[in-house]
Amino acid sequence: MLSVNFQREGFTEKERRNIDILEILRRHGPVSRPDISKEIGINVVTISSYIDNFIRNNLVYEKELDHSEGGRRPTLLDLNPQGGYTIGLGLNLMNMVGLLVDLKGNIIAKTQIAKPRASVKEVTECVLEIIREILRRSKEYTLDIKGVGLGLAGLINKKDGSINWPQKMGHYYTYASVDIPMVELIEKEFNLPVLIENDATCACFGEHWLDLGSKFKNIIYMFSGVGCGIMINGEVYTGAKGYAGETSIYNYKEDDLFNCALGNSCFLKRWEADLGIVEDTRAMLQKDTKAAEKFFKLTSSNIDNLDLKSVFIASRSQDETAVSALNMAAKRLGIKAAYLINLLNPEVVIIGGGLEEAGEDFLNKVNSTVRDWAFRESVEGLKVAYSQLRENAVALGAASLVTQRIFAGL
Repeated sequence: MLSVNFQREGFTEKERRNIDILEILRRHGPVSRPDISKEIGINVVTISSYIDNFIRNNLVYEKELDHSEGGRRPTLLDLNPQGGYTIGLGLNLMNMVGLLVDLKGNIIAKTQIAKPRASVKEVTECVLEIIREILRRSKEYTLDIKGVGLGLAGLINKKDGSINWPQKMGHYYTYASVDIPMVELIEKEFNLPVLIENDATCACFGEHWLDLGSKFKNIIYMFSGVGCGIMINGEVYTGAKGYAGETSIYNYKEDDLFNCALGNSCFLKRWEADLGIVEDTRAMLQKDTKAAEKFFKLTSSNIDNLDLKSVFIASRSQDETAVSALNMAAKRLGIKAAYLINLLNPEVVIIGGGLEEAGEDFLNKVNSTVRDWAFRESVEGLKVAYSQLRENAVALGAASLVTQRIFAGL
């Protein structure tokens, strides 16, 4: 298989045609050459030329013959899922997930760890250890692994591959330039090409590539409310340098002027990754001893180790404090989503990044808030749903972006 420049943006006409043909095979195979020709609108002779190349590269194989109403029965073609494998890693609200994935998006191996602290060094060490663990558990696939995809928070510069990592300094957030050469470290140790992409963008692409299919072409993926992945007309949108999707504006010098009553912060201002759910819950429990006693008994937690998982557990038992905190967060998220819906007019808004664990009441509150705040015309036919890929979304999306580039590079 030919080498691919994973960091390069955009595809040539030939590369795009490679992707389109292989995508039909991935989604709809087994299919015949004439069927592919009709779907894409290119003559069968040209399609056959592409298919012959795919067969030589072990990505496509011929299968049993289709039924025919007369004459020669056409040969059926299908994507060979064992034609190559990719590793995808993703950082979520509560954990980091690593996957080995075949060319059809099937998960071959999975490993995960608790979410590391926000330091670049610790995240980098966790990334390397997860890749090592996947390789240890997948020795029979090692020679056929074609690349690594990594979904991370922050600003990923597509032109030079640099990363600006979100870091909290006291009460303020800033984006610090990452001085650890993450791509070089991974490539040097594992001798595999590496693609790094924003986590929300990975998740958005993964949902389109593996779950939603071609049904929806205009998508917003709300990744824990901090950032979003954007798909416009079937293509992931990352902007001029790769920074699109950051949903907040921020100026620490005028922070005190940028507040509003709803949840203590404006929907345009940067939030904590958990939408402030833990902070709100802690504040309510500190004011109500009886509520705190009930909450901590339900969750086997305490005021010092209170975390998002505890809030989700308590909400499933209809604990009033947990339900109240989640309702506030859902309304804040719904207002932010409504703004983006008016701006981008998507067909579907996906809520993910770990918030899927909040349950159906949370999603229903987001949905109703969206419809209260967005233009009526913008929400006609709009679908608001949880990620179907759940905690695997970022890792699967990162692996799928690598697969797409493998398809392109044949």
